[in-house]
Amino acid sequence: MSSRSASARRLRRPSALHLVLLPLSLIFVFPFVQMVTASFMSNKEISQFPPALVPHALNTKGYSTVIFDSDFFTWLGNTALISTVAVVSQIVLCTLAGYGFARIRFRGALVVQFLLLLTVFLPPQLLMIPIFKLYAKAGLVDTLPSLMIPWLASAIGVFLMRQFFTRLPREIEEAAMIDGCSRIGLLFRILLPLMRPALVTVALLTLLNSWNDFLWPLISISDPSHNTLQLGLITYQGQHRTEWATLMAGNVLVTAPLLVLFLLGQRQFVRSLSFGAVKG
Repeated sequence: MSSRSASARRLRRPSALHLVLLPLSLIFVFPFVQMVTASFMSNKEISQFPPALVPHALNTKGYSTVIFDSDFFTWLGNTALISTVAVVSQIVLCTLAGYGFARIRFRGALVVQFLLLLTVFLPPQLLMIPIFKLYAKAGLVDTLPSLMIPWLASAIGVFLMRQFFTRLPREIEEAAMIDGCSRIGLLFRILLPLMRPALVTVALLTLLNSWNDFLWPLISISDPSHNTLQLGLITYQGQHRTEWATLMAGNVLVTAPLLVLFLLGQRQFVRSLSFGAVKG
């Protein structure tokens, strides 16, 4: 017990690396802190030169404009619905596909995996016009399903899940199948509890990308009632005038849920980075 506590104290002891990481972390945190402070300023205070780092007085007009004088909750509901469908779908479909590629042998598996991995290197902008034409023929343009379908599965999600499955020892599956467990039962009863770091990683990456998606909704959506948070925020940014205080307040409200969810899942996310480092 004493050796465990001693090792824990050694882990908590600052090292020379922390002297380098601390200034770097402040560099990354500063833009977010500046965004929060700017959200409590007036437009005049934000536009002055030299810029103020701290507001002279707390001005909540930007928050009141976003919450009470806009369709913020409609944008939030649309974005939350799209992100929820994306996360659930990616976890289910990418898990099944990743397990199939990692454990089930079939003819042409390597070719299919290679072609799937190649799609990761295709720029999304290259596919937007063909996808838009396809959705237009299907009557899906300017609907919420047009924003959900691209997030139902992803090549990177399938690849990540496959990599995690290949790191699991096969002896666990062989023992379960000897006891009469089916593949579906093996996947959902035994493997998925062990895959929690991988599932959290895929969920966080999917949530981050779907929540912050801007370009495809900008192309596909024209009805204001279908706007997402990212589309809603650009209404405060005009050609000749930008409501900076309102825009910063909206950015804080959009970023805060992602930050909270990442803090809740950061332990599993960090565990996923060293998932295959421990042999057993």
